[in-house]
Amino acid sequence: MNDKLVFLGLLYFVQGIPYGLQSSLLPVYLRGAGHSFTRIAFTKVLYFPWVLKVLWAPLVDRLSTKRRWLVATVTGLALTCLSSAALAPEAHMWGVAGTLLAMNSLASVQDIAVDGAAVRLLKGRGELGLGNMAQVVGYKAGSVFAGGGLLAVIDVAGWSWMFMLLTFVYAGVALFVWGAPVLDEETVKGQQADGGRKGGQGADAVQPWRVWRKLLAVPGTPWTVLYVLTYKLGEQGAVTMFPLFLLDHHMTARELGFWNGVIAMGFSICGSSLGGLLLAQFSIGSMMRRVFVLRTVSMVFQSSLLTVLEPSPLMKGMAILSMSVQHFLGGLITTLTFTTMMHCTQRAEDSIQATHYSFLATLEVLGKLTFSALAGGVVDMFGFQVAFLFFLTLSAGTALHVWTATFTGALREHQLKEQPK
Repeated sequence: MNDKLVFLGLLYFVQGIPYGLQSSLLPVYLRGAGHSFTRIAFTKVLYFPWVLKVLWAPLVDRLSTKRRWLVATVTGLALTCLSSAALAPEAHMWGVAGTLLAMNSLASVQDIAVDGAAVRLLKGRGELGLGNMAQVVGYKAGSVFAGGGLLAVIDVAGWSWMFMLLTFVYAGVALFVWGAPVLDEETVKGQQADGGRKGGQGADAVQPWRVWRKLLAVPGTPWTVLYVLTYKLGEQGAVTMFPLFLLDHHMTARELGFWNGVIAMGFSICGSSLGGLLLAQFSIGSMMRRVFVLRTVSMVFQSSLLTVLEPSPLMKGMAILSMSVQHFLGGLITTLTFTTMMHCTQRAEDSIQATHYSFLATLEVLGKLTFSALAGGVVDMFGFQVAFLFFLTLSAGTALHVWTATFTGALREHQLKEQPK
């Protein structure tokens, strides 16, 4: 099991690097180089391959092995970083944009392959929990490494040396994957399955809607689709808007960057790690019931702080506590959610598992990004207090949705029994 965790954690770590580069490092670097806010905001478009990945997921499911896909994509990331080391972002903005687009495209394909490998490698409730802990923590650690750690490197050594460092990181991971023994069994199974599913693949290639019918026919999929689209709505609005409230009334940008960007992320990683450990001991249904109720209570507490406009040390301390608890519970819920998604995907036939998981993961990203974009408009239109009442209502609705499912729906205890090893 330790080999599986190291393998998955390392791959999800390098997968989080492009996100950290684009969300944290690049805006600071480009602004320091004199680029406009409009141009910097335009870089968000480069995330688009993550939304489209479900379209090419069937290719990853059906062509070659997961090992070859992983080696090819990580090697491609290494070559992309090597070419980017020759660029100067001050003079080659479009070249930098092309680099990030290529990195996001390759990372999205890598995500499909590693998710497909994880679905086959992880067996039983305990392994699912620990494996998804490795996924969430590894991705967040990679994002923090790129967005925070590399910012120090770029200040000292410059853009070119930073990308040379990333080239060596990706090249090393590609060599590791090429020789990783944990994929030996997956490779054999994939080769054995190829002969048995060629006829079906031909029909699916001619009639791609058959794949989508298979996806939706997997037990638990309709409930999981609704869940992943909505489970973060209220929380995402609060996480996005509460720091801006603090910036207006209680904290400086530097303070907010430290408490919300570093400390809160640390609590998020701790929550994700704890989720994986607890899943080895407790059923996912009982955990989700309790954690979603706790998240709703934490949002009630955070919403009450919006009535305090006068700065004070007590208010600042309560705000920091609120953000830390919220990120901790958010990290815990993320691990539980990805475990639920993977458990649902394991009920699908082997030939569509990577596609099924990518479908759920794409909807999860769409739900969060869409509401993050709309949350600001809700605050502008109705103010913080009414907006947070709306966020709280959404969070309570999700808690009710989960609570009901643990007794009468997709999360019933007997449906989450440990799989045979």
